[in-house]
Amino acid sequence: MKKFLAMLALVCLIPVNAQAHGPSGQKVVKEFEVKAEQAKVWALLKDFGAIGKWHPDVTNVKLDDRKDAESDKTLPHRLVTLKNGTTFLEKLREVNDADMKMDYKMIDGKDSTIAVSNYRTVAQVKAGKAAGLSIVTLTARFYNKANTMEAPSGEDNPAANKAINELYDAAAVGLKKAVEMQ
Repeated sequence: MKKFLAMLALVCLIPVNAQAHGPSGQKVVKEFEVKAEQAKVWALLKDFGAIGKWHPDVTNVKLDDRKDAESDKTLPHRLVTLKNGTTFLEKLREVNDADMKMDYKMIDGKDSTIAVSNYRTVAQVKAGKAAGLSIVTLTARFYNKANTMEAPSGEDNPAANKAINELYDAAAVGLKKAVEMQ
């Protein structure tokens, strides 16, 4: 028994080499208040092809239905072009009118030049603290564009976070302005 305990103690002293497995997932949450009733905000937000009507950085949106490889269903897809030339192709995965919540995901590939990969957004509209106020929450989960821990500059975590924060900051300004001025 003493030999066993001595061997166990020796094994515990041997350094263990830990290996990480891939990049760390990133998350950005933007919550902002809009001076409008929930239904009005939701009507504009859930119109998947209308992002160009309210997002100030969007210069073009091409909306079409495509067969989704993951679900084998036909889903709405939008190809979005930003002022800086960045593009991304997204598919609308779910719209829940009862909860005023939608879920869409970027399709990685040649049509998506934004500095992220495996990007997914959940957008939701809730009642604000007073009548006539709404709270919009945009939640993104994503990885860096290179999808690796050793990503080169421009495809790394700081670039990915910058891209999503800029996208969401502009979305907050644009959605508020579009809804509050109606």
